[in-house]
Amino acid sequence: MIERPRRLRATPAMRRLVSETRLHPADLVLPMFVLEGATEPVPISSMPGVMQHSLDSLRRAVTDAATAGLGGIMLFGVPEHKDAIGSGATDPDGVLNVATRIAAQEAGDALVVQTDLCLDEFTDHGHCGVLDAKGYVDNDATLERYRDMAIAQAESGSGLLGLSGMMDGQVTAVRDALDTGGFTATPILGYAAKYASAFYGPFREAVQSSLEGDRRTYQLDPANRREGAREIDLDVLEGADIVMVKPAMSYLDVLADAAASSPVPVWAYQVSGEYAMIEAAAAQGWIDRRRAIEESVVSIRRAGADAVLTYWALELARWIR
Repeated sequence: MIERPRRLRATPAMRRLVSETRLHPADLVLPMFVLEGATEPVPISSMPGVMQHSLDSLRRAVTDAATAGLGGIMLFGVPEHKDAIGSGATDPDGVLNVATRIAAQEAGDALVVQTDLCLDEFTDHGHCGVLDAKGYVDNDATLERYRDMAIAQAESGSGLLGLSGMMDGQVTAVRDALDTGGFTATPILGYAAKYASAFYGPFREAVQSSLEGDRRTYQLDPANRREGAREIDLDVLEGADIVMVKPAMSYLDVLADAAASSPVPVWAYQVSGEYAMIEAAAAQGWIDRRRAIEESVVSIRRAGADAVLTYWALELARWIR
């Protein structure tokens, strides 16, 4: 007998009927940047179509995301002033906390307003934590800042705290701060397997990063697969409600491992460099833009991501709907 798998590929209707992986707007999260002091949106040159929002444009963008049926938005603040400890991150009137209050009010129950809990946008040295006298990131001093950030973000109305700093013990520290502060219902998204990737370049323009050097002493080595699994296990043990793999497309093996073993939802972040590469190739006419976008996100879902953070979330949701 000749095996004929092509029978199930013969028509668009048949292919749709037997599709193993589907995209839905509720499985997509849109990252958003909010620029302190902006009076109108500011385009990000390395990420065509993405912008730094003003507070007014943020309101409209949150409404658009809710109307499209997205699962959530992830907010990043871009402050006017930075210092060594990232004071703006815990200032109730700092850009991220103000933006969170606005977004939570606009979103209501329509989507989950999520916040990036990390210091890199707020420090004048650009690292994700507090530096010691030798310029090394002090893990435990940084955890104290994360505890304060957690309370500030929860008080501002964040529906999910995204711990992206890759400090040892960060989930334990933030969970304890939230619980003792009366925010026992506030969930944690642990950026568990976050790699020291070259694909973050455009993001650093988006948040106006002050970083000189790299983050290899705390983000994972791209060569290591088992280490990613270990970090995911640790975050789950520490109390993470969701775990993240970042970047997505270059780490589908790590993502598949996590999806096979994790007892909590596993998400993946399709990062700025992944976005920029497809947009650049499409602009040159080298690839079909829509097909490449859809295929890239389907591949992340196929590998096991329960939800995907992607800068195309709104556009994808409109195509799907």
